[in-house]
Amino acid sequence: MRPHRVVVLALPGLLPFELGIPHRIFGRAKDAEGPHGRPLYEILTCGVAVAGPVETNADFAVHVNHGPEVLATADTVVIPASYALGPVYEEGTLTGELAAALAHIRPGTRLVSICNGSFVLAAAGLLDGRPATTHWALADHFQRLFPRIRVDADVLFVDDGDVLTSAGVAAGIDLCLHLVRRDHGAAVANRVARGTVVPPHRDGGQAQYIERPLPEPGSSGTAAARAWALARLGEPLQLRDLAAREAMSVRTFTRRFREEVGLSPGQWLTQQRVERARHLLESTDLPIDQIAQDAGFGTAQSLRTHLQTAIGVTPRVYRRTFRVPGGPGAVGGLAGPGGPGGLAGPGGTSSADTARRTG
Repeated sequence: MRPHRVVVLALPGLLPFELGIPHRIFGRAKDAEGPHGRPLYEILTCGVAVAGPVETNADFAVHVNHGPEVLATADTVVIPASYALGPVYEEGTLTGELAAALAHIRPGTRLVSICNGSFVLAAAGLLDGRPATTHWALADHFQRLFPRIRVDADVLFVDDGDVLTSAGVAAGIDLCLHLVRRDHGAAVANRVARGTVVPPHRDGGQAQYIERPLPEPGSSGTAAARAWALARLGEPLQLRDLAAREAMSVRTFTRRFREEVGLSPGQWLTQQRVERARHLLESTDLPIDQIAQDAGFGTAQSLRTHLQTAIGVTPRVYRRTFRVPGGPGAVGGLAGPGGPGGLAGPGGTSSADTARRTG
């Protein structure tokens, strides 16, 4: 099958860093390691009106080789941020030129925004009634401008199936890696992350980046407790045990943990156990009962419940989608439309995987 086509819409006033994120992440995704791996995505960049130079917020312009008509060929459209959104940001309305460009997008195309690119999706009415996020500093204005959207300013990204939004700058990397993981499994996403020298999965959400008073001098963090817990996911873990690792009261530890990670200790622990279970389902032939124990869920029924809540599928369906014969680490998934690379299918995520996905 042909690679899944990603078209990036270059808006005037764009941020060069964010424009490059889809090319860097999707462009490194291959179906195998080494020089013989087949690219899983094709990435094109287009202008709003015509091919040619597009001004950035830096002291240089970029030249794009395609006009907006190429949006009609996309399986996924990505809209990075711009500092020149004009009426889109100020009034919540599209310019005629931008509306004409978006009209090329076929129904059913997966839509993705990075940072304030969410304002474009919102002004087009594509986020009405949906959960969404944007940069935390813009969230209040975003909510006032678009009251029909369920804005969550605490998360790094929101996956609502066929429409996904991310917070500022580096959260675009998190979201693109999430899409690679959703389309082709954790093994492929982890290879991309290693090659890009970024973490394959970041803990917490935007809450940890919102400006707050500095902690009291001499106060400690919770990193050591998190590392200790990650090495013992298969064991029963109590909140008091985590707090004791940092010599804190449970109340102080819980508050400090949420400030640093953006989640409660219980939410974070469940998230880590789900990720551990997904890795084992993809990379081993262990029975479901054994995976449930190794990931700390205890029983197959508990694992099934948590996995369905997190990503909308059962352990058996997840394994069947992302693991194929060929030895440990082999993964499945399709690159073209209609497979996991398209709208939320057997290996995709549904609305259950929205604001709860915070890293």
